[in-house]
Amino acid sequence: MNGLGKNGIWTHLSILVLLEQLWKKDMSEESLAMKCGKCGPGYPTPLEAMKGPREEIVYLPCIYRNTSTEAPDYLATVDVNPKSSQYCQVIHRLPMPYLKDELHHSGWNTCSSCFGDSTKSRTKLVLPSLISSRIYVVIEPKEVHTKCNLGYLHTSHCLASGEVMISALGDPKGNSKGGFVLLDGETFEVKGTWEQPGGAAPMGYDFWYQPRHNVMISTEWAAPNVIKDGFNPADVEAGLYGSHLHVWDWQRHEIIQTLPLKDGLIPLEIRFLHNPAAAQGFVGCALSSNIQRFYKNEGGTWSVEKVIQIPPKKVKGWILPEMPGLITDILLSLDDRFLYFSNWLHGDLRQYDISNPQKPCLTGQIFLGGSIVKGGPVQVLEDQELKCQPEPLVVKGKRVAGGPQMIQLSLDGKRLYVTTSLYSAWDKQFYPDLIREGSVMLQIDVDTVKGGLKLNPNFLVDFGKEPLGPALAHELRYPGGDCSSDIWI
Repeated sequence: MNGLGKNGIWTHLSILVLLEQLWKKDMSEESLAMKCGKCGPGYPTPLEAMKGPREEIVYLPCIYRNTSTEAPDYLATVDVNPKSSQYCQVIHRLPMPYLKDELHHSGWNTCSSCFGDSTKSRTKLVLPSLISSRIYVVIEPKEVHTKCNLGYLHTSHCLASGEVMISALGDPKGNSKGGFVLLDGETFEVKGTWEQPGGAAPMGYDFWYQPRHNVMISTEWAAPNVIKDGFNPADVEAGLYGSHLHVWDWQRHEIIQTLPLKDGLIPLEIRFLHNPAAAQGFVGCALSSNIQRFYKNEGGTWSVEKVIQIPPKKVKGWILPEMPGLITDILLSLDDRFLYFSNWLHGDLRQYDISNPQKPCLTGQIFLGGSIVKGGPVQVLEDQELKCQPEPLVVKGKRVAGGPQMIQLSLDGKRLYVTTSLYSAWDKQFYPDLIREGSVMLQIDVDTVKGGLKLNPNFLVDFGKEPLGPALAHELRYPGGDCSSDIWI
């Protein structure tokens, strides 16, 4: 199956049908869900999800925008079953119909939030496009623009209502606007915006909801016009990047509180604890390189506090005199014991024990490339953490370009998968070798007893060897749901 239809591209219907065929072929919902008679997709609780089967395949979008390859982005299926003859190989590629979409994150048509509804089935992967504003499964940007006055789409989450909600970074012209597109989960018709008319946040990016506390919290990156061609430090000085969390009333669909983040610049990925009764979580602030904990007060309002700070490194040979870690992705284990995050520029991946969420304890750290490796263009002049610059990472003969970025944890918490591409415009600016050589997918073994991270030296998926040229692989998804796709209610 080469993934091509008439004139060499998929029709919209073909993409939808093939996604369903891939699902049925690779792993059925019945084999993944804990059966309870008549139940819906996923698992009844996060702890039950930890008992789910080992992952055998992974879906991840691969991007060609800002590379030398004039080809559509595509969805790759990677075999991660060690017993398979195709282990660590891309076993299928599904190209999109158009060029320069910039696929980024993805989500499911339904998830564990619908576990109690036996009429729901996890059969469709939703792929929003960060630049073109298309939604594959399959919605043209004009419909999003016309019905919602939104564009530049990012996070997709399924809701307990059976609907799908997608966050936006801006309006169709690329101005800042943090609204949410609402889709019918069966027909995928664009229903309009989730928020009340005129009630969008000033900026948008990621979001997470916790219905038992009648709350959703969203984050901020920047206006699409600010970020689409690269990073300009002057835009930070001009206040064009985000520094707030927005607290929403889940039932009324309106902002009830805005939380300024002290020393918190560019809050990106946000995670409530998986326990649906928990009234706290964490957000990773990329540029200021800290983790902030948000929590509900006794009076019902919300507050935020910084709990982890990654110190910058004084450097020579870089665009600024100090280099931040740049926390670009965070993840919580399903038992809410460990927090993981990536420092894309410094090049390290960290594990923290969050048994006491107010005082996370570092339990694991591993360097996987980055901008400060020995022999590179950057010289570290002063470092509060390291005595010397880390060695470049070589896996199975491949020197890894870029740094650890998107991460995904196995259900049992014992394997962490990592990709190295952030966003094509920033990849091109900060890691030009990544554009030429393509990104990689790595696997880290996790010690879930004492804590600790160890590279699996036998696992490498090299997207620099793709048939049409080096590609930039991004977010990872398992067919049956994972630590960042599913929300429990």
